[in-house]
Amino acid sequence: MMSGAALVAIAASIGNLLQGWDNATIAGAVLYIKKEFKLETEPTMEGLIVAMSLIGATIITTFSGPVSDLIGRRPMLILSSVLYFISSLIMLWAPNVYVLLLARLIDGFGIGLAVTLVPLYISETAPSEIRGLLNTLPQFSGSGGMFLSYCMVFGMSLLPSPDWRIMLGVLAVPSLFFFGLTIFFLPESPRWLVSKGRMAEAKKVLQRLRGKDDVSGEMALLVEGLEVGGDTSIEEYIIGPAGEPTDDHVTDGDKEQITLYGPEEGQSWIARPSKGPSFLGSVLSLTSRHGSMVNQSVPLMDPIVTLFGSVHENMPHAGGSMRSTLFPNFGSMFSVTDQHPKTEQWDEENLHRDDEEYASDGAAGDYEDNVHSPLLSRETTGMEGKDIAHPGHRGSALNMRRRSLLDEGGEAASSTGIGGGWQLAWKWSEREGEDGKKEGGFKRIYLHQEGVPGSRRGSILSLPGGGDAPEGGEFIHAAALVSQSALYSKDITEQRMAGPATMHPSEVAAKGPSWRDLFEPGVRRALLVGVGIQILQQFAGINGVLYYTPQILEQAGVAVLLSNLGLSSTSASILISSLTTLLMLPSIGLAMRLMDISGRRFLLLGTIPVLIASLIVLVLSNVIDLGTVTHAALSTVSVIVYFCCFVMGFGPIPNILCAEIFPTRVRGLCIAICALTFWIGDIIVTYSLPVMLNAIGLAGVFGIYAVVCAIAFVFVFLKVPETKGMPLEVITEFFAVGAKQAAAKA
Repeated sequence: MMSGAALVAIAASIGNLLQGWDNATIAGAVLYIKKEFKLETEPTMEGLIVAMSLIGATIITTFSGPVSDLIGRRPMLILSSVLYFISSLIMLWAPNVYVLLLARLIDGFGIGLAVTLVPLYISETAPSEIRGLLNTLPQFSGSGGMFLSYCMVFGMSLLPSPDWRIMLGVLAVPSLFFFGLTIFFLPESPRWLVSKGRMAEAKKVLQRLRGKDDVSGEMALLVEGLEVGGDTSIEEYIIGPAGEPTDDHVTDGDKEQITLYGPEEGQSWIARPSKGPSFLGSVLSLTSRHGSMVNQSVPLMDPIVTLFGSVHENMPHAGGSMRSTLFPNFGSMFSVTDQHPKTEQWDEENLHRDDEEYASDGAAGDYEDNVHSPLLSRETTGMEGKDIAHPGHRGSALNMRRRSLLDEGGEAASSTGIGGGWQLAWKWSEREGEDGKKEGGFKRIYLHQEGVPGSRRGSILSLPGGGDAPEGGEFIHAAALVSQSALYSKDITEQRMAGPATMHPSEVAAKGPSWRDLFEPGVRRALLVGVGIQILQQFAGINGVLYYTPQILEQAGVAVLLSNLGLSSTSASILISSLTTLLMLPSIGLAMRLMDISGRRFLLLGTIPVLIASLIVLVLSNVIDLGTVTHAALSTVSVIVYFCCFVMGFGPIPNILCAEIFPTRVRGLCIAICALTFWIGDIIVTYSLPVMLNAIGLAGVFGIYAVVCAIAFVFVFLKVPETKGMPLEVITEFFAVGAKQAAAKA
């Protein structure tokens, strides 16, 4: 399935390929630069040549996030490719060491932009079901770039007089290719476009990325995602298809019954608050009813982790693809179909039509420049909503042509699905204001079907006017995250005296990112997770192990073996590095496969213990005298195991998580904060390594790394939630809910 989103992700991750390429080339080229500029006696200068790009990346990262929130993700990726290109030309020319340092600095600017913005860009464009897979691509292409570059440097090292300028300058070729892709192929992120109120563009981009015309559900979701930290509550409903329009009197008679509206005009369902037991509810209800989180199992575990976990436990597990097993009932109920008379049995194939095959009759193309109300009928939106009565009476004045969802004569199937088995809907809620007048407003709801056993599903409730719920299970049990709607804010409804959704989202978007948003409890929580995991990743020792690999392998006698083949020591060390990199690729491939199936948290908790074990083996083999052969074999194996596990978990996942857990409006800003942590950590580790080696020796250094990995394991277990398959907007909503609970508990 090569969807538009997958191709876009592959193109964007070329930015990381250039970074990997550059890392490997400089490692090889430094050996020759030293000779030419006589730097053998000046280790500081040699260190600077390599570190200059780190410094450049750190400098540019400080403002890359906020700037990308202002001018867009795509211009920053274009800038990144231009910087790569310019720096490679300067390196090709570099008459002296100072010009070379300048080139490395500019190169660092390009690296900093790519490393920060590619994961952000991919997670904003990818469908939530494969977001983890696509966001592991940067790690894959980075290692791929290193491997290709090592092969090139190895080939050149066999020449009689290798030229380091050409080694470094070759970067111009792939960077030109990247420039072409960013200009002609990559679209702007639809989430960013929506945040700037550019609806028509966002819609076109989404249609291209999803390969279908009807993206109204997702468009509405992106607008809803603009709010930062609303007041979210958790409710539970039993939901069923709305009856014929005659059920209005039932609705009025039954106080508890609510009408839910979908993003397409004419979609509606009836819902009642659920009294029965529920799964997600068992975790959530404790929180919503008592305001505190009663978590019997683990005393210090963050409520957010428990919340996310409970959602994943409820995903109906069954054979076949993830997508087709997600809520067959939900699928049928939430799509308007013209295929089946009511009496026929629903067959499996058509239940998940709304996910897989999007037939659309182009009706969605009627509204161009703003998300003209999902709720109003299309005729009325044409008049800009001026003549629509205030939505006082239960939607009848909204000129809603309500029809039963399972109606034979409906339009072609459309979906309210927003990914990962979540659905988006709205409800009208009224309460009495202080002056006794009724105030009304739309609330936005993210719905998630509960894993209610099939036998119970049919007969949960008898709905008024409908007799018992039919055994076919048209009524489902769902947990709901209910919050103020961004599309339909109160002041706008009053100001225009019009129905919902006549507002232009740019009015929501006009407020750009503000530093104040960072102190929202949900955003603060997410920052703690993001920054924490970046610090721990840097201090888990990948740099130390990379730095030490050539020595280990030399001790292991690999160098001797290769010199028998007639290779110089330089060529041998480059070849060894390229083989190490080659070993990483299958591991990253496996991680890509598992990222959306097992999930991020599972991969971290599974690989970190292996990292600890391999570091402990390295410590022991250095402390205890085992004889050369055993020592060499143990060291080599543990280094390889360490690498392979690192690139499966701790390598890609911190960046993936940081690109998922922040609200759209402050995403760039927050990611920049996390990336800054990453680069500063990188510089500290790289520079403290030689000092620490002198002070406490290799065994001591690896001992420290092992301790950090152990701390990381505890941190992930207690603080890092599982985000696989969930829409970004739902993830940020969960952080807000969890933070509120934690505050209530405190």
